[in-house]
Amino acid sequence: MSHSIRYGETMSNKKEILILGASYGSLLGSKLALAGHDVHLICLPDEANAINIDGVIVRMPVRDRAEPVIIDSKTLSGKISAGHPRSVDVERFDLVALAMQEPQYRHDEIRALLQRIALAGKPCMSIMNMPPLPYLKRIPGLDCNVLRECYADASVWDDFDPALVTLCSPDPQAFRPPGEASNVLQVTLPTNFKAARFESEEHTRMLRQLEQDILHATLEVDGEAISLPVKLRVHDSIFVPMAKWSMLLTGNYRCIQREQMISIRDAVHGDVSASKRVYDWVALLCTSLGADKDDLVPFSKYAMAARGLLQPSSAARALDNGAAFIERVDMLVRNIALQKGLSDPSIDDIVDIVEFRLAQNRMRQAS
Repeated sequence: MSHSIRYGETMSNKKEILILGASYGSLLGSKLALAGHDVHLICLPDEANAINIDGVIVRMPVRDRAEPVIIDSKTLSGKISAGHPRSVDVERFDLVALAMQEPQYRHDEIRALLQRIALAGKPCMSIMNMPPLPYLKRIPGLDCNVLRECYADASVWDDFDPALVTLCSPDPQAFRPPGEASNVLQVTLPTNFKAARFESEEHTRMLRQLEQDILHATLEVDGEAISLPVKLRVHDSIFVPMAKWSMLLTGNYRCIQREQMISIRDAVHGDVSASKRVYDWVALLCTSLGADKDDLVPFSKYAMAARGLLQPSSAARALDNGAAFIERVDMLVRNIALQKGLSDPSIDDIVDIVEFRLAQNRMRQAS
């Protein structure tokens, strides 16, 4: 199978993009490099070494093809490099993508890099499940001070200008295959990244350029130029990425049980009526904040996708592996609801179970 890049009139304004995180970061970075842009990933030393030597390898299912298509970053017109947070010159980048799990930002070297990014006034697009606090400040009427407890360390976001932070829903599902090199990523659900606009037209225009460049880029496979899934979609509504909240509370966090972890499929389809009620309740919360019904995803569409999600969520796996911190979208949703005078026993149960598992892990680490 041969690979080469074809792209149209997209490179008159090549961008340099800094991505913090090399899992989802590798997926987004590969799509950007396929479109001709240059990407630098911040990641662990062994990951950076593998990426700089062998490139990024992304396996992606493509409709009507029996075997996954392999994107090898070494064959793309855009370059992908990787390095340490201390060594990066933030001034040279046009856009920063935040693709680490939220608790990782509390570590000293990543915190210091975040501060440099904030003080440099660089536009940032988060592709975390947990929205950065500065993004939430863009929602009218929301008291973000009472949401600080939901973060592993909310102070890392204090220097950011909300106008320079937007959110992109990490809807695609991908994982590092066990036993393989750290530069390999397997995509299991090739859906789109859905980004909200920035406050400024200038920065939103840059996102829309990237959207079009990714849309029109093709990969040549066995002599055929094919368009790959996983696009970037830019929306005017700041609420579109919040469609993920219903999915997270219905599937990802309900994977977490007091005694064991279950797959997202089983969490959703073990009791479909209970799942739909949780899903619709979170959707109602989003509309109370200002989301339009069209900003959200119907439960039926999510339930169909969930049939193929045969593993526990990353949050569940992290807890099962002893993590003392995970992203707390469950707590965030509950606390936002309380501001609106809303509560639900099922949401409270989810939060209580996560708290129980975290407390267990922290006790084990302390002993």
